This record gives sequence, structure tokens and C-alpha cells, in this order.
Amino acid sequence: MHIRPLYAGWHAGQWRMPSFIASHCSLGRAPALPVAASHAPTGVAGVALAAALALALAGCASAPSPTPTPAAKPVAAATPPTASPTTAATPPQASPDADHTAGFAQWLSSFSAQALEAGIRPATVRDVLGKAQWQPRVVELDRAQPEFTRTPWAYLDSAVSPQRIAQGQAQLAAHGAALQAAAARYGVPASVITAIWGMESNYGSNFGTFRTVDALATLAYEGRRRAWAQTELLAALRIIDQGDIAADRMIGSWAGAMGHTQFLPSVFLAYAVDADGDGHRDIWGSVPDVTASTAHFLARSGWKSGEPWGAEVQLPPTFDHARADPAVRQTMAQWESEGLRSIDGAPLPDMAGASIVTPAGARGPAFLVGNNFRTILRYNNSVNYALGVALLARRIDGGGPVAAPWPRDIEPLSRAQLQALQEALNRKGFAAGTPDGVMGPATRAGLRGYQRSLGTVADGYPTLELLQKLQAP
Repeated sequence: MHIRPLYAGWHAGQWRMPSFIASHCSLGRAPALPVAASHAPTGVAGVALAAALALALAGCASAPSPTPTPAAKPVAAATPPTASPTTAATPPQASPDADHTAGFAQWLSSFSAQALEAGIRPATVRDVLGKAQWQPRVVELDRAQPEFTRTPWAYLDSAVSPQRIAQGQAQLAAHGAALQAAAARYGVPASVITAIWGMESNYGSNFGTFRTVDALATLAYEGRRRAWAQTELLAALRIIDQGDIAADRMIGSWAGAMGHTQFLPSVFLAYAVDADGDGHRDIWGSVPDVTASTAHFLARSGWKSGEPWGAEVQLPPTFDHARADPAVRQTMAQWESEGLRSIDGAPLPDMAGASIVTPAGARGPAFLVGNNFRTILRYNNSVNYALGVALLARRIDGGGPVAAPWPRDIEPLSRAQLQALQEALNRKGFAAGTPDGVMGPATRAGLRGYQRSLGTVADGYPTLELLQKLQAP
């Protein structure tokens, strides 16, 4: 579950921070617990924190533990919540290579007072938040940008690799009882739950090495997304407060996503489930809790039991590729009347309000997707990610690979090239939005307009050939 999309549209699987779609940590490395923080803030910060805690303890010594407030249901799991706590002392924009120890300690003292006001127990503020450590590596990762966008086929080659398919089938066999129990309870297929597990942490082999409180405190201090990070930091403290996990076991990605299926703390509060009945919602060590929590999120996000996510289809020769868009939703009867057919000749799946997805434009495979595909997008708002989950689940279930070939001869554009394409589109009167090297809906619409002016297929897929034409005198 990731932080923010590079392009929350339908042709990309990259992220503004390297991903999930690299916002979560890369797969394939064994998890390791970082060295635990062992010192409290000192100096002015320590005195201020001690004073705040003393006042709080005097007024709250006999108060019961606060009841955690469930987080609001997110519009998209990949999108930071807009709600935020009162802003703490506002530090200047941080640089990862500077020494921020003193400034971070001062900010921590100020935010500790906010945490107490928000109902976090004084002991948690003192022993957990008070020992949070500045992590310059988190800032580096937060600001990193991929040089090249990743093609859909390159992404899916990795996401649905033979090794991941085999591992998913092995996990389904090994943990069949927990997975089938979650499937029966929430109506989400066990293969889909398993696929998300594989996509998020490679079946638990890597869910990150950062202490979540350290990572979120660093993001809350460093200046780019303070309001969002403060909200998630308070949520993480509430999780510790209510006893679901100890602070030293709350491990995850640099962006605050936690455990086997990378829940953000606010999502954990709203959707995590204690399926094994031990009194703790443990998405770090309990497979029953992991699988049930993931299925619960999907069910609450709109998953329709018994309905497929979609199918690979063959488009009619006259299909207008500008209609391969999430805003264009039709019934199966309407699509069939236009000549749309399943790639294998089978009847089209029964889905209401289905859309066409062409991740690689007119030259690549096409998919007809419905409500459950859009529900997967609530987990991570990238079409490549959702396709990865859907196709991996199909392979785990014994289904076949994508039938139509990918246009592997098309090279990805760099961010600089995408920015140049946007600038050229704007100069020629095809509004592409702010030139930022990020392929979004405005850029896609502008590119389609330019393609129409050339009399070519308006699929909105950026290529080097189109860039060269735009830049030609």
C-alpha cells in the first residue's frame, strides 16, 4: 500500500516517489530489524518534553487508556488522507545531508505535546515518540525520482514472474486454512489475497527495515508532507497505545507502510482484523491476521463477491482508443454490440459498468475491467499494480498468461523526455498541464488531441517518435 502515484491514470505504474511503483521498499531482500533507538531527546528538547509529560501525568494518571479513533475510509489507499492534526512547529525544508539532530529534537518536543493532546498515553509519548530518531535515508528516498518510467510489460514481467507464481501457489497451499477462512468471511478470492501479499512484500520476505515511528517522524519533520505524515504518526502511536504491536516490532517501508501487506497506520486502525483471536491485530507475524485484514480492506472498499475483475479482450478494428478510459463505462451488452470479444472466445464476464484498459496503448493487450479491478486500485492507484494483482491471482489459480503480445520494441521515455513532450504539446496548443515529467490525465488528453491532428490512432501513449514529431520545426 503506497503513498502517492506518479500518474494516477491508466497507462502508468510508476510513482512520484520510487516504487510502489516504488514507494514501498524493493522486493527480494530479506527483512532485518534496524538497531532500536535507545536514547531520549536531550538538552532543550528533553527538558520541554519532560515538562509536557509531567503536566500530562499529573492530569491523566488515573485516566483509562484512550479508545483509538478509526481512520476515515480512504478514497484510495495510495492517496494520503487530507485530514491533518494541528501543525506542529514548522521547520525549514530539510536537506538529507545536513545535521538535523537539534532541529528534529526540538520539533519532536513540540509534536509530543500535540500527541498528548490527541489522547496518546504519556508513557507512549515518552518511551516511543520521545526516542524517535531522524532518518536521513528516509528523506533521500522521499525525494528520489526514477529517471525512466517503467513500461507495463517490464513491470508485469517482474510482478508476475514464474518464481512469484510458484511461491504464491506454495503459500496458498501452506496457509490454505487462513486464506480460505478470509475468503469465506469477506467474499474475496484466496488467490487475490495471496497475490496482494506477493505484490506488497514478496509473501513476507521483505516488508521493510525502517522503524515506522522513526520513518513517519522524519517525514513529519522534513517539510514536504508534514500534515499527512503527522496524521499517520499519530495513528501509529495509537496502534502501539492499544497494544497491537510493540514499537520495536512496528517495522515497514520508508514511507510508513507496514507489515506483510503494507498497511499505512490509518488504514490499519480502520481495517486490521484479529483473526487468530489472540487479542492483537498483528500484520507482522500472524498470517491469519494478515489475510483477513487484506480481505477486509477489499470488502469494505467495494469488492463484489463472485464477480470477476475482468478479462483480456480483442478490440474491434474500428475501436476509438480515446475511449479506453476509466470514465467510459458500459454494460456487457453495449460492449458486445460494438464488436468487443474475449481474447479466447469465451463469453465476456458479467460485469456492470466495465471499462477498457490498454496499458501499452493501441499496440498492446486490451483488458475489459469492472468494479473489482477498481477496488484493487483502492489498494494502490496504479493500473499496472492492479493488473499485476489480477494476473498474478489468475496464474496462482492455474490460469494462463496474457495472450496478446506486448510492444517490446517501444522504449520508455525518461522524465526529461516526458517533460519535453509536455512542453511541446503546450506550445502547439494541446494543453498538457504543468510540464513536470509525469504522465497524467491532462498530458494524455493533450497527446490524444495531437494524435488526432495527425490522423493517427489517439491512444495517448507517449513514444519517442511522437516526441520527435512534436519537436520537429
